[in-house]
Amino acid sequence: VAHFRMAAAPCAAPRGVFAAASAAQRLRVNLGRRDGASVHARVAPRVRSRGSVTVRAAITDPPEISSPPKVQGPAVILPQVPIHSEAGDIMDVFPEDMILEPGELGAVSRGVMRAEDSERLNWYLRAILTANVYDVAVQSPLDAAPKMAEKYGVKIHLKREDLQPVFSFKLRGAYNRMAQISKESLAKGVICSSAGNHAQGTALAARQLGCDAVICMPVTTPGIKVEAVRRLGATVALEGENYDACQAYAKRRAEEEGRTFVPPFDDPLVVAGQGTVGMEGGRQ
Repeated sequence: VAHFRMAAAPCAAPRGVFAAASAAQRLRVNLGRRDGASVHARVAPRVRSRGSVTVRAAITDPPEISSPPKVQGPAVILPQVPIHSEAGDIMDVFPEDMILEPGELGAVSRGVMRAEDSERLNWYLRAILTANVYDVAVQSPLDAAPKMAEKYGVKIHLKREDLQPVFSFKLRGAYNRMAQISKESLAKGVICSSAGNHAQGTALAARQLGCDAVICMPVTTPGIKVEAVRRLGATVALEGENYDACQAYAKRRAEEEGRTFVPPFDDPLVVAGQGTVGMEGGRQ
């Protein structure tokens, strides 16, 4: 990473607000020669209304060795982490573009972003944009809430995920995860632990994919939720007095029967499926 000091250009943005140049305006900087080859970098300049700003240039030499696909679980292969294989490529996400000023809202809270953070965010962005959810989900409307907006003095819209077939966004993540399981593993069935929406999402995804599903639910689960899962064609196993005990049973049974465990949230493909809610909201 090379650092440059650049004088600030005039800018209409208020103090503390950055103006990011478009891709066409990104600077190409010659960093000299390295190993007998000329090294260039694309720089995304960020201009503040006052003072100077440090700009990082990401060197985009082609990698010598491509990293292998990453494997999540026994049956799911994640897409490759993005690799910029041609010199002169513009990186999709610049770390400087994600550094937040004091008072800004966002996912990044540290002052300096590491290269692996940028790479991971790139991966999730691609995974969300290519998520396979619309075999079971619908693009829910974004409805204005005028009374709430008037009460709080801000614009408020509601993403109507209650209009999904199982009345929740959870089927997005479950289906996106299960749709990338191999046919051989699907033939052995899936299993999950849930007392609510993830249970119905997994059951619906299993019906769509034509595989057997066991849904483990705590013994304290209300009967109406149990029946909702059974109506979707899944087998319900009431196990454990609480969720932790129920999940431990589900994972143990998955190993014994060779089923694929479908996590409720802590899985990259599940996260990407749920992220389509935000993608739709941005478009709407």
